[in-house]
Amino acid sequence: MALSVYLNFDGNCREVVEFYADVFNTQMQDVMTFGQMPPEEGLTIPEEAKNLVLHTHLNINGTLVMFSDCLPGMGAPLKMGNNVSLTVVSEDIAEIQRLYDRLKEGGSVEMELQETFWSKAYASITDRFGIPWQLDLDTGETGQ
Repeated sequence: MALSVYLNFDGNCREVVEFYADVFNTQMQDVMTFGQMPPEEGLTIPEEAKNLVLHTHLNINGTLVMFSDCLPGMGAPLKMGNNVSLTVVSEDIAEIQRLYDRLKEGGSVEMELQETFWSKAYASITDRFGIPWQLDLDTGETGQ
């Protein structure tokens, strides 16, 4: 199980990742855009947001750092300070479930633990201390 950092940006994520890849002399990873998302009922991606980064990551000195743009109009407005979350990536579904159950105690659930198109089990929670967490099951199928 690994603990990672997830950074969110307001439309300039690709520029940020390219900069950090150069600074830390690391390989740029695949970039998934919002336009590549499969259709989802009730969610329309605005044309101007389709090229924004849904997800990418870099290995910076042995640490997985993940990045995304915020989809305009979704969730709380981005501001410096709420653009960072701690992310647990594990191959153990029981551990993901345990962490989910504990972290949501007294906190708020942004996304229930569920299967998504990128993960067999994913959740987004803000714990009772105001720390945002993402939980992600890594089955080896998504290339994380």
